[in-house]
Amino acid sequence: MTAIRRWLTSAALCTLLIAPQQGLANAAPAIDPELRQSLSEAAASIDTFADRFEAEVWLVDISSRLKRYMPDDKKRLEFLRILHQEATRAGLSPELVLSVVHVESAFQRFAISVVGAQGYMQIMPFWKNEIGRPDDNLMVTRTNLRYGCTILKHYLDKEKGDWIRALARYNGSLGRTKYPEKVLLFWEKYWFVNH
Repeated sequence: MTAIRRWLTSAALCTLLIAPQQGLANAAPAIDPELRQSLSEAAASIDTFADRFEAEVWLVDISSRLKRYMPDDKKRLEFLRILHQEATRAGLSPELVLSVVHVESAFQRFAISVVGAQGYMQIMPFWKNEIGRPDDNLMVTRTNLRYGCTILKHYLDKEKGDWIRALARYNGSLGRTKYPEKVLLFWEKYWFVNH
């Protein structure tokens, strides 16, 4: 059993002891003012790669893995550049963000869920109004990834680094482990990078 699976098993057992909460993807029953502020600040900032060489090495590696899901070289590299920038800006592992995108939308930019979540990271449109940016287009790659990474980072901080609980919050399934386990297993199977 791998270390990740052992960690998942112990985390899953701990999480099962917590009463489940119902919810929609990355939605909360009441708007969290701290998350609203984080999204507002993220929407206004622009960042670039911190280390260009490391980013290029990462792009070559991950691009070859993503090719089966995004065959167009130009679109795939642009997506990966933006994802890497947005994950890094938010303080998240780009590989874990790839896993979330993989599970949420299977890398389909125009995906819309039955509850109305949109784009790669399946963002609920109400967030645009909450931060005073009703004209933001969640189908734009950078916008979608910025919202998604900001929301995920907020939940990770709120859960003090507990990925199981943070991912469950992101998905609106706090108290259940199916979604977090799937994301972490996709990370281990498809996107893990040994730094």
